[in-house]
Amino acid sequence: MAKSEETRSLIVTTAMRLFTENGYDRTTMRAIAAEAGVSVGNAYYYFSSKEQLVQGFYDEIARQHQAAARPLLESETGFAARLRAVLLCWLDIAEPYHRFGTQFFVNAADPESPLSPFSDDSSAARKASIGLMREVVNGSDVKLDPELRDQLPELLWLGQMGVVLFWVHDRSPGTKRSRMLVERSVPLITRLAALSRLRMFRPVSREVVDLIRELAKRD
Repeated sequence: MAKSEETRSLIVTTAMRLFTENGYDRTTMRAIAAEAGVSVGNAYYYFSSKEQLVQGFYDEIARQHQAAARPLLESETGFAARLRAVLLCWLDIAEPYHRFGTQFFVNAADPESPLSPFSDDSSAARKASIGLMREVVNGSDVKLDPELRDQLPELLWLGQMGVVLFWVHDRSPGTKRSRMLVERSVPLITRLAALSRLRMFRPVSREVVDLIRELAKRD
């Protein structure tokens, strides 16, 4: 890893720890720089604001998720097993930041906030996550309505956002309820996806495709 990437990653990691310990609103860029051992100017060189730091966190989580999930995908072709592995892998990667999840959710839930996972500012992390879901689909043995195949990765990402929302509020030990949600929902998603190839269910799958396309449009 290049020195600049190491510094960037250090600043992001330090910020996430301070956000968790002290709260997002009470943590300043100056405090983050001091704790990371870099100058305030250097911190602002990489991130112009705390919001950009959270975007850096999104990007870092997406990068770690891709790196950890790919070896799991290389050894499995079953759609359900691939989807389950990727979703559980995200929970593993995000676990150290569970307390921070509660801290930033108030801001991220605002549709006008740049911290929203649906915002233009979050597009890089969002595209990376949808790309990983595309790998889940394309490398699997699932048989789909051809029109649904192109849209399914984005639909799966929306499902992952539902898991993330549940995880933010999950107070069970080891977030076991979030893991149960994945274990119980993946077989249902797999059955619904498989039904799309049957002629009698194709009108429904096409309606889903049309809905996703409409939701994806930017005004």
